Amino acid sequence: MRRRMPRSSGGMRCGFTAPRPAVRFWPCRVRGALMVVCLWLAGPALAAETIATARYTDPTTRYPHGVLGDQIEWGSIELTFSDGKHRSFTLPDHLVFEDLAPRVIDVTGDGLPEVIAVESDARQGARLAIYGPQGRMTATPHIGTRFRWLAPVGAADLNGDGHIEIAYVDRPHLAKTLRIWSFSDGRLTEIAALPGLTNHRIGEDFISGGLRTCNGQPELIVASSDWRRIIAVRYDGGWKSQDLGPLKNRQALVSALNC
Repeated sequence: MRRRMPRSSGGMRCGFTAPRPAVRFWPCRVRGALMVVCLWLAGPALAAETIATARYTDPTTRYPHGVLGDQIEWGSIELTFSDGKHRSFTLPDHLVFEDLAPRVIDVTGDGLPEVIAVESDARQGARLAIYGPQGRMTATPHIGTRFRWLAPVGAADLNGDGHIEIAYVDRPHLAKTLRIWSFSDGRLTEIAALPGLTNHRIGEDFISGGLRTCNGQPELIVASSDWRRIIAVRYDGGWKSQDLGPLKNRQALVSALNC
């Protein structure tokens, strides 16, 4: 397998969004790619520490899962602030960042971006974590078993409640369950679990699908568990799934991100 270069992100060009009209991102997210800056800032917030970009550093082979195409993961995350300063956070040896690139998004709704990342534990597998300027703020529980991973889909106010929801596929090669978590009061709470959906195949150095907004309604774009159909998931008095048609190739999922 090829050696990946350190991944970085300044924002969510293809899927993760602030609590505003959503933009799509996953088709342009490739293992090792530089992500485009996309910050949502309020005027007074500029006086505080503002995360501009984030990247993974300290490549390591201590977690030999290889789900994203090679054996290299990352031991640290480096945040760059709008004033040009940097701050790094290093994981203990039992953890790695098993991910494509950090995702910079305003999760709290205060006008200041946070960072969404995927961490994996040597015994307990993956979890979704949120970082702020001072380090990890909160995280979901680990899946529970080593070499079990999750693939983020997107983040936005998916159900119109004023809070950011973050969606990922839990074990996209095994459980194939779309899980949706709401961030509020500094915590993540799971609010939905939809089986039979996926967005990644073992060894691919990208995550398929993402998030789109059509007529003001955010929708998650994923694949059916057998990779035969394109599925849109949205909230309309409850979580609804819509079959958008056959999934003939990767480009079909990319095209589905356009309304």
